[in-house]
Amino acid sequence: MTADPRTAALERATSESQISLSLDLDGSGESDVETGVPFFDHMLTAFARHSLTDLTVRASGDVHIDVHHTVEDTGILLGQAILAALGDKAGISRYGDALVPLDEALAQAVVDISGRPYLVHSGEPAGYEFHLIGGHFTGSMVRHFFEALTLNARLTVHLRLVEGRDPHHIAEAEFKAFARAFREAKALDPAVAGIPSTKGAL
Repeated sequence: MTADPRTAALERATSESQISLSLDLDGSGESDVETGVPFFDHMLTAFARHSLTDLTVRASGDVHIDVHHTVEDTGILLGQAILAALGDKAGISRYGDALVPLDEALAQAVVDISGRPYLVHSGEPAGYEFHLIGGHFTGSMVRHFFEALTLNARLTVHLRLVEGRDPHHIAEAEFKAFARAFREAKALDPAVAGIPSTKGAL
């Protein structure tokens, strides 16, 4: 099992956003997040706390046009940082599963640190993608963020809303469920020798 620090620090700059991000997969859940999108800050803070990932994010983007570019580009960079910090993935648990409630909302996430990016996202009520949360963040951004993260971290993720009515609760339950499942999957397991795959690589 590797004893190397599982950390990463990356930057991304385009004509639409400028982002710097650092993380520690073996942290305590501390976060310092400023993206210019307050509800998104809230979701990233929840991800850090419930996945026990220390996370720092500084993002500035064209939010006067739409939050889309900032959310997507942060998802891309977070995924790339997760992939870098995981290294060769030796000794990890690999799989994680979590069912998380938030009042009337209930979300389930299953994560496989597989090396094969795939997202299955289901269960959100019809029209949820058009709901405006916090005056700026549409429901559609939840899936868009997880698409960007999943692709760039090379994770297999099944994310399912089981119940939910309030748009804020739906988004937060989904972020927290993913965080808890990812926490299990990234954990170092002393019973695992080497890379947990019959192929010998993830």
